[in-house]
Amino acid sequence: MSDMSLGNGGGRPGEWRAAGQSQGSSQGSFQGAPQGSSQGPSHSYPLLVRDHGLGTALKLLLETLPYALARWGVLLGFAAACAVFAIVAVGGAVWLGTHVASVFGYCWLLGTLLLGGWIWGAVLRYTLHMIACGHVAVLTELITHGRIGNGTEGQFAYGRRIVMERFGEVAVLFGLNALIRGVLRAFHNALDTLGDWLPAPGMKAIVGLLNTILSAATRYLDKVVLSYDLARGGDDPRRNIQDGLVYYCQNAKPILTTSVWMVIVERILSILLCLLLLVPAGVVTVWLPDAVREYGAIVTVFIAALLAVTVRAAFIQPLFLICMMIRFHALIEHQPINSTWVGYLDGLSDKFRQIGR
Repeated sequence: MSDMSLGNGGGRPGEWRAAGQSQGSSQGSFQGAPQGSSQGPSHSYPLLVRDHGLGTALKLLLETLPYALARWGVLLGFAAACAVFAIVAVGGAVWLGTHVASVFGYCWLLGTLLLGGWIWGAVLRYTLHMIACGHVAVLTELITHGRIGNGTEGQFAYGRRIVMERFGEVAVLFGLNALIRGVLRAFHNALDTLGDWLPAPGMKAIVGLLNTILSAATRYLDKVVLSYDLARGGDDPRRNIQDGLVYYCQNAKPILTTSVWMVIVERILSILLCLLLLVPAGVVTVWLPDAVREYGAIVTVFIAALLAVTVRAAFIQPLFLICMMIRFHALIEHQPINSTWVGYLDGLSDKFRQIGR
């Protein structure tokens, strides 16, 4: 599949031509979209929140604070476990290298880091993914209905129940998430450039940076598609996810333009957060043993960076996820679906077909 440009329509054979969408097209369509028949809206659900600003997102984040705190607790726990594991790995390597042979020390260090690192990363990703899915379920309910269930369930109980009712098994949801990300990557790789999307002068000079940011934005979009399935309901979540991906492609320009700026702001906030955390990290360093305090500056920076990563993942990233969820739902409200996109995505990635199986 040749690269496509969503910015100028192009003129090469096989490129997408301007497609006129009906209601909702002023926001969702763009030059370069495939032309084809438009069906009626594939969904019908209420939408109470349409403002995707940071103020609205912060309000929703505070309403669902238990999920953010749970994510932070898991990250801190895994960070502490990782530190203990690193001590065991390095300490064991030093002991073996000193008392047995240096080759055994290197083998121990390499083996524990590779095997242990893989297990640690897999368990962490799995745990955070399930927390995020429950959080998305609760946020979707607040965005569409303004309440969580019938008001008698706690947030964790509601999130788990909804996710399990939709997908039956955790492994199914985890596999679908991987397929969604694969389709999104394939679609993003088919774009020529983002340079024409953003009006600021000199943007074309940093297209490489923008494409890197675009890859980072993908982590928000898979959860946005999940939110669409939960909002739409019905008995066919796989079809819902396929339609959600089609709706995303129809609205790629406004969604990705928004996501690029959000990722930039997220990076800026993360740097500022790391600088602010240098003070408490310095206090923690003072309490450590003398042998550790000899490397005070390095230890302080490491602790600050570790705390910043956990706070960023627990609070900052969910804030921007909420912005993207609201943006997506507001864009596709009452919008017909262009059936031609189904054929395009079907030919672009076999993962799109696997979702429907």
